[in-house]
Amino acid sequence: MAAIKELYFCTGNRHKFNEVAEFFNGKLKVIQADIDVDEPRGESFEEIAKSCAKQAYKKLKKPVFVEDAGLAIPSLGGFPGTYSAWVFKKLGNDGILKLLEGKTGARLAAEFVSCIGFCDGKAIKTFNGICKGIIAPNCRGNAGFGYDPIFQPAGHNETFAELGSGKLAISHRSIAVGALQKYLRDY
Repeated sequence: MAAIKELYFCTGNRHKFNEVAEFFNGKLKVIQADIDVDEPRGESFEEIAKSCAKQAYKKLKKPVFVEDAGLAIPSLGGFPGTYSAWVFKKLGNDGILKLLEGKTGARLAAEFVSCIGFCDGKAIKTFNGICKGIIAPNCRGNAGFGYDPIFQPAGHNETFAELGSGKLAISHRSIAVGALQKYLRDY
């Protein structure tokens, strides 16, 4: 990460910013850029991340990344997917649990998806992370944010919200940020 001394993360979500900044451990200065970009609607996290990264770079004129992330539940056709933030505001965790009422086994499978879009004015790159798991039968835990109280990652008996900082080592976001960091090391 020698060539870039500071990197802007375009997000208005302070929770997400804090998680991502922690991944860099001070090796690179990450600055929150709470600027407005028009987030296109679409089925692809990658398409949204690329568009937003390009817009953010045009406004900042500095290396910047964005993240589009969401919860995808195959038994619900991938819902809420790229609409996760909007659905969370409208339905919350209780609404998702209600949609899954009566479902068992594989019908509770879910995955958290993260796609980071990076733009430096020369190229736009994307980095993906997926964490598979299930939807827990009820909300559990007080840490994290968003869908964390209902998402139980594979191989764990706790939800992301119960894992607290343990989430950082296994999350979709940590995988995507790890891929970005690897790219920046060779930058």
